[in-house]
Amino acid sequence: MFKPALLAAALALGFAAPAAAHHSTAMFDTTVVVTHTGVVSDWIYTNPHTWLIVDVTNEDGSVTRWGFEGEGPGLLSLSGISHDTVSVGETVTVSGNPMRDGRPAAVWTKLVKEDGSEYFPRGPNPLDATVE
Repeated sequence: MFKPALLAAALALGFAAPAAAHHSTAMFDTTVVVTHTGVVSDWIYTNPHTWLIVDVTNEDGSVTRWGFEGEGPGLLSLSGISHDTVSVGETVTVSGNPMRDGRPAAVWTKLVKEDGSEYFPRGPNPLDATVE
């Protein structure tokens, strides 16, 4: 006998597993924070994830291109971050949780512009909260 509820449950589970895997942060070491200052070479403000690409000059003068993965535009907009927040060519300081395998990439947690303005892509800084 055909059971629509059983079919619906099976389909839901089938789609839930890939979705959960896609949004995993297992590739990032959330116990470590790296901070780099560099020049924005690209700001990819698209779904499903944004990418802030920053050229960081190392102590020896060589340049490493770092990719900082962010939330999608919809979620970033809730944190006050838009397509116009950063521009190619500007210097920024970005902090984030680095890739576990050592590649120059991280999920970004904080952006500081040269004017001192700070952006937190995962929501406001809890240290800035006012207690009444």
